[in-house]
Amino acid sequence: MKKFALVMAGVMAVSLALAGCGKKGVNTSKLESSFKSAEPATQSDVNKAVSAIKAGNYSEALTDLQRLAGKAKLTSEQQQAIKDVTAQVQEQLTAAANKAAGDAQKAAGDLKKSLPLGK
Repeated sequence: MKKFALVMAGVMAVSLALAGCGKKGVNTSKLESSFKSAEPATQSDVNKAVSAIKAGNYSEALTDLQRLAGKAKLTSEQQQAIKDVTAQVQEQLTAAANKAAGDAQKAAGDLKKSLPLGK
């Protein structure tokens, strides 16, 4: 019975992990809507961050979001929206870094296989 419970827990963990992997991109809708009534300069900062996210330039987007988070006059809704989007952007950066590392390992392995063995 313990083995069955352990197997079921493993299956659930894998299922949850796979469900999370199906999520692609960054959802900026809450960020954009929470800043609709903000000052024009702040809206401009939000638009810049959203544009960087949509272009896949996550490092620039993080910089923009951090600058935006440092503004003094933010509502709790705006602060939460920034935190949520920042977390999503960081996930995308991590995923991209992991993919690049995997691709580099594969390329190194392929290169190693293609080199002639010296005698």
